[in-house]
Amino acid sequence: MKNIIRTLFVLGVLTSFNSFGQKLPGVDKSTLDVSYLPHNYAHDGGDGPVARVLYSRPAKKDREVFGKLVPFGKVWRVGANETTEIEFFKDVKVGGKEVKAGVYSLFAIPEKDSWTIILNTQKYSWGAYSYKEDKDVLRITVPVSENKDVVENFTIMFSSKGKSGTMNFYWDSTIVEVPIEF
Repeated sequence: MKNIIRTLFVLGVLTSFNSFGQKLPGVDKSTLDVSYLPHNYAHDGGDGPVARVLYSRPAKKDREVFGKLVPFGKVWRVGANETTEIEFFKDVKVGGKEVKAGVYSLFAIPEKDSWTIILNTQKYSWGAYSYKEDKDVLRITVPVSENKDVVENFTIMFSSKGKSGTMNFYWDSTIVEVPIEF
């Protein structure tokens, strides 16, 4: 009798562990990535990073990106999933306009020949669904260039020389460069 009770107890315990288990989510198709300005700040003997951008990398997947997947004339989160965040570790100038050190959401309004780049104080949102223009701290317009090679996954990379650099967006056959002085 004691053996039956022990067996039932052990089975009950094992069953309860299984019922409390969680189903893990699948792997996100738009991977999270980070880029720093300067790109190699840890190796250049400088004062550390000027900026860091956290974003998710959507894929082209044989789709027409700009004008279709990402409509022209509408606010876009500059990436996928959660709103892209850019952190400036010191005061900078973006497109010639002063920006204080801090964390900002990064949005854009893509057009065929130019993009409006937006820094916004609203954080921790998903996409651009809850975007509020009254939270903008910066809007600049930058030109669009054509890339000879098609880039499958959206990519943000910084380049720098001296006390200036660019935040570069690459996706499909589009390149957008945002000038930054520090």
